[in-house]
Amino acid sequence: MRSTAMIDQPSGRTDAKKSMLVWVAKVIGFVLLAGASLFVSYGGFDWPRAWVYMGVAVACQTVAGVILVSVSPGVILERADASTAVKAWDKVIVGLINSLGTVGIWVVAGLDERFQWTRTLPQAVPIIGLTFLALGWCVFYWAMASNRFFSGLVRIQEDRGHTVATSGPYRYVRHPGYVGFITFSLAIPLALGSLWALVPAGLIFVLVLIRTALEDKALHDELGGYREYAERVRYRLLPGIW
Repeated sequence: MRSTAMIDQPSGRTDAKKSMLVWVAKVIGFVLLAGASLFVSYGGFDWPRAWVYMGVAVACQTVAGVILVSVSPGVILERADASTAVKAWDKVIVGLINSLGTVGIWVVAGLDERFQWTRTLPQAVPIIGLTFLALGWCVFYWAMASNRFFSGLVRIQEDRGHTVATSGPYRYVRHPGYVGFITFSLAIPLALGSLWALVPAGLIFVLVLIRTALEDKALHDELGGYREYAERVRYRLLPGIW
């Protein structure tokens, strides 16, 4: 009877339940990976800045998850899809961003705090970092909520009737999700009080710039209506610059 009830449910409710489970798993995965990377490299749990950083990150992800499940559950399911119909170069770039970049920031920051590589920073620096961390997450999730084809990997989603997103932050730049991602990636080292962690964060910045250029070219070549959109919204990441 339970399975029959599930089949009879509207697809929208089913997608919402699935997306909520996917998002909860995502948040739990973040806590486990970030916690292990930070506290193992630091060598203990008595690191207040790491706890504050994780708390802010989890709070942002939780609020975003509640909003996204209600307005666009499909985008959560799409980002969780390990589809093979993606660009080969994107798998390489995403792998580098996740391993050398994101995990690298946490590990270097933990080692920095453990061995005190960075001299004492003004107390305002971690606060500024946390502020831009939250701001970056807001921009990133605004882009997700505004684009139901927002994906974790570069692919033309012909199976979902892929169209160009033009609302929300897409009115100002063509890749606002990357703007948010770069912002919070560069903010993490500041929130953790580690200048050395800016090295892997800088790697993320470079990789995202490369990915933006490659993705933009793919969209120009393969997504109908994108060329016309690009003529209206001229800049990829930063208005007036690029």
